[in-house]
Amino acid sequence: METGIHTMSDLFDQLGLPSDEASMTTFIATHRTTAVNFTLPDVAVWTPAQAKFLREAIAADADWAIPAEQLSQALGCGLGVTKG
Repeated sequence: METGIHTMSDLFDQLGLPSDEASMTTFIATHRTTAVNFTLPDVAVWTPAQAKFLREAIAADADWAIPAEQLSQALGCGLGVTKG
């Protein structure tokens, strides 16, 4: 039964990525510099299915939105985007 509360580890599992602490830390460190100019679903590391899942989860403010936002912050998504 699904509780509606997902962790970052759950999100990595859902995306088909290794979800242990060391693997998540490595993923974030590896992709942080490539993510700063993009929103989370638009970072070039995702397969089309992963990007679609992230886009829909965030847009629907679904249960997955919280860990997706945490991942976005950890990757520094959007920090390089200027508004104007």
